[in-house]
Amino acid sequence: MDLRLISRVLFLRAAWRRRDHWDAARIASHQDHALRELRRATYAGSEFYRRHHAGLHDAPLGQLPSVTKADLMEHFDEAVTTPDLRLADLEIYLRSLAQGGGDSGRPWKGRWWAAATAGTTGRRGTFVWNRSEWGTILASYARANDWAGISAGPTRPLKMALVSSRVPTHQSAVVGASLRSGLVPTLRLDVTAPMDETVAGLNRFQPRILVGYASALKPLAGEQTAGRLRISPEGVMSASEVLSPHTALELEEAWGSAPFDVYAATETAGIASPCTYRNRHVYEDLLIIEPVDQDGNPVPTGMTGAKLLVTVLFSRTLPLIRYEMSDTVRLGGRGCPCGRAFTVLEDIEGRIEDVLQLPGKADDVSVHPIVFHHVLDQAAASGWQVIQEASGLRVLLAGLAPGASTEGVRTAVAGALKEIGVVDTALDVHVVEHVERTALGKAPFVRGMMGGR
Repeated sequence: MDLRLISRVLFLRAAWRRRDHWDAARIASHQDHALRELRRATYAGSEFYRRHHAGLHDAPLGQLPSVTKADLMEHFDEAVTTPDLRLADLEIYLRSLAQGGGDSGRPWKGRWWAAATAGTTGRRGTFVWNRSEWGTILASYARANDWAGISAGPTRPLKMALVSSRVPTHQSAVVGASLRSGLVPTLRLDVTAPMDETVAGLNRFQPRILVGYASALKPLAGEQTAGRLRISPEGVMSASEVLSPHTALELEEAWGSAPFDVYAATETAGIASPCTYRNRHVYEDLLIIEPVDQDGNPVPTGMTGAKLLVTVLFSRTLPLIRYEMSDTVRLGGRGCPCGRAFTVLEDIEGRIEDVLQLPGKADDVSVHPIVFHHVLDQAAASGWQVIQEASGLRVLLAGLAPGASTEGVRTAVAGALKEIGVVDTALDVHVVEHVERTALGKAPFVRGMMGGR
């Protein structure tokens, strides 16, 4: 492992623990200062942002136009603040990694770490960080362990098992490769591997912490309950997919404590993670998040936004200022028995793309995944998925729960859709061994037709 990198991570973790005692005024003061520094560096180095914020360089954050992933990728070479970075060169490097050439944990050209999104919500995104930024990203992921009360140090290595994507250009793979050391012995398991191989690997490794997609942890909880998986992790962390209350309960029953639902993204790294009371606190010292409605107006505390604008306070190489994410989240207030004043993130409902548009009597009806959760969480043994096709909806059940039947599931889903006004939608229910996964191994509950209806 890069010793300079690990030194920065250890330094940041120690410094950030002192921030746990900041009050709301101190957090706001820090954000104001960090935002000024971010904008100063951005306008000095990024032609794209100078143009995008023309006439608004001194305006409040809320008056700045948002920026989409498509905007950044289209103008990448102008958006970065380093003149010798080119998107075409980065893409060549990432293609080489994907084909097994090189080590994603080592910096490209000795200076930068890079990762890419899968492009399942639109254009693929490529993101790049310098050494200082990458150390901050690693520390932000390590903070989730600190806030969960899981200690680690030279005398007590943090044995971590990750069940997620093994695609080398995925940020989790780059993080895992960067953290390879005696301090953090890491077992990376492919979420698409046969279950018996995954169970055997975990039984041999005996992790202190188990991290994975919700769709990977749910069947593992079933293996633990059945006695085939025999591990006793101090913490189970769900990341990168929506963790439903039903799945969270299954994980708690399997391992004896509620899981930690971590919120992160390739573009931003850690956004929020739970304390020991399982309240998710936003990393407000590292970023500013703004839930907004479809028109970009802020929504009140306690209301779910249609999308999320994120400003990453430590981003310098590729600045992210009011970057649009399609996640629908709800912020709460401050105050928690843990003593932290960081805002609580009450709920993550998914992404705009997860909401299906189905025919109604007059207009299309917006169908949120929660409609399906109410029926399918109980019916599927290991997971489920609803796929929209031109002919209707295809419902995949990874095994049937006791007492469930495909006809019963079809009737229940049809009834739930009828109740909210959906008409003329065919339902095809199948029992499968595994639900379908994306290129990065994720298994979204709902998959709409590309481009909509």
